[in-house]
Amino acid sequence: MLTSPARPRPGVPAGHPTGHPAGCAAVLAELLPYRRTLDSGHRDGDRDGNGNMDTPDAFPAQLRQLAAPVAAGAPLVFTLPGFPCKSPHPAKVLGHLPDEGERLALRFLDALCARIEAVHPPGARVVICSDGHVFSDLIHVPDRDIDAYADALRALIHDEGLTRLDVFDLRQVYGQRLSHDAKRALVHDRYAPALEDLRSLTRSDEPTRRLYQGITRFLAEDSVSFAGTRSAWQRDCRRRAYGVMQRSRAWGELIGEHHPDAIRLSIHPQPRGSAKFGIRLLDAPDVWMTPWHSCLLEHRDGRRELLHRADAERLGRLVFRQGRPSHFVAD
Repeated sequence: MLTSPARPRPGVPAGHPTGHPAGCAAVLAELLPYRRTLDSGHRDGDRDGNGNMDTPDAFPAQLRQLAAPVAAGAPLVFTLPGFPCKSPHPAKVLGHLPDEGERLALRFLDALCARIEAVHPPGARVVICSDGHVFSDLIHVPDRDIDAYADALRALIHDEGLTRLDVFDLRQVYGQRLSHDAKRALVHDRYAPALEDLRSLTRSDEPTRRLYQGITRFLAEDSVSFAGTRSAWQRDCRRRAYGVMQRSRAWGELIGEHHPDAIRLSIHPQPRGSAKFGIRLLDAPDVWMTPWHSCLLEHRDGRRELLHRADAERLGRLVFRQGRPSHFVAD
């Protein structure tokens, strides 16, 4: 799992007191080593595409988001959309429930909050905005599997004693009485951008185009079967990718209403200047890979890496935890 480097944080002198704006920079410096970016394929997440050290002042949006709670001496709240459900493709994951990848990712987030507390004594917590029900019809995962995943995620947080983490999903918004389809329709109708606007942005904005391509690729990889032609399958993946992007924007707007003072994290790569800060949860050869699209391989030297199941099982043996497949250990 990613660990905190021993060197001083970029742009923040050792022992610098918490305050404003220095306190905002100190908090942001704790996040920089784990920034998920398309500009860098190496494991030093706090370097830009030219190998230069990132500094907090390169992220004015995040400094602005931190300003009020830091100045007020209030606890920090980070929202992180993600942890939706496991991929439906058996060549990528070990099953439909959280496993060692999720466990280590959750432990990382809790530990990150603890490190932030060292420079911001009021503390910090991460609200995991589990979005599986928002997309389940588009990603072809049954709602019952998403319920089971989210329930197991909460149990994992409890069992691991991760007191700085919470889970938020559509059940907190609309309760249990409405069907999942009805909840999705409410979110889409109220918050989603127009499809043509999103298509136009995909053509004109490079980060949006890359996001669209990444989501399309994931949907194609996760397709277990398709009855039509290859061209029809590709059209279907592109159509669903736009739907996922619409719902993602909608979910972000809903999260903003329910957590208006939170600092927004993202599991997707984000450029400098974005209102969202992309964060890596675990090491992976692909900047788009997450624990729910893969499984974990522990190398002989102790390094842990996310890989597709088909790749991990060629390199190691399967380990079980509490009677369920958990991860692989390199031979």
